[in-house]
Amino acid sequence: MKKARVIYNPTAGKEAVKKELPYILETLEIAGYETSAHATTSEGDATEAAKAAVERRFDLVVAAGGDGTINEVIKGIAEQSYRPKLGIIPAGTTNDFARALQIPRDIKKAVGIIANGKDMHLDIGKVNDNYFINIAGGGQLTELTYDVPIKLKTMLGQLAYYIKGIEMLPFLKPSHARIEYDDGVIEEDIMLFLISNSNSVGGFEKLAPDAKLNDGYFDLLILKKINLAEFIHIASLALRGAHLNNDNIIYVKSKKVKVNPSEKMMLNLDGEYGGLLPGEFINLKQHIEFLVPEEFARIQGKE
Repeated sequence: MKKARVIYNPTAGKEAVKKELPYILETLEIAGYETSAHATTSEGDATEAAKAAVERRFDLVVAAGGDGTINEVIKGIAEQSYRPKLGIIPAGTTNDFARALQIPRDIKKAVGIIANGKDMHLDIGKVNDNYFINIAGGGQLTELTYDVPIKLKTMLGQLAYYIKGIEMLPFLKPSHARIEYDDGVIEEDIMLFLISNSNSVGGFEKLAPDAKLNDGYFDLLILKKINLAEFIHIASLALRGAHLNNDNIIYVKSKKVKVNPSEKMMLNLDGEYGGLLPGEFINLKQHIEFLVPEEFARIQGKE
């Protein structure tokens, strides 16, 4: 019999996963899995639980929580020669990766996708000794993700970042960085750089509108030094995916990216602090097999 391990954050989504755990386990059992669960207790615990699931040769690991929980599970699986399939139950604040996969926030529907969805190998990103599933970035504007209160993020979504950006921009200084990618080098004063694996970033679903999760390429966006009026204009364009042709945006596709800042720059991985730059970002093409909605698999396969 196939075995499944549910790794869940018991506090995520107002304990939503914890409350629905009996339903999750029962649904996976009906789908043919001998199922067990692990509740995370601290930062990094999901990584250790995922490593243990690999060692015990589980066929399926389910990451239930926010992007941070999914990131930790990926980190526990990515280095292994044997990698189980991965299912996602979104229960965080922004759930960028689940949104990119078209997995609904409704827990029962998400479990249904794991039980009945399609298998699909998708890309992940590696930088130095860390991994990311959705987005890596740097520059002072990316540091706003640490400062936006969780309550505001929950209530306002992408608007929360927009508001915070307007509030903080007059006090932010651009950073000078050398950024190398497949076909060239950029050396600029920048407000931020984003290396995206999907089209859903910080609640903005059209920030990298052409991104694909299985093509082996990152979408690299760089925002040059701008003033407040330019920021407001670009942010309004980004809401509808019309920002890529703006003169203050550099946009390219690349399998590898190297970022070397002239001064201290923090690295943001999937919305969490990921250490300090410099760093080399590598796309690991179709590295992990996910369970995804049939419609998502159909659309990704066509494009």
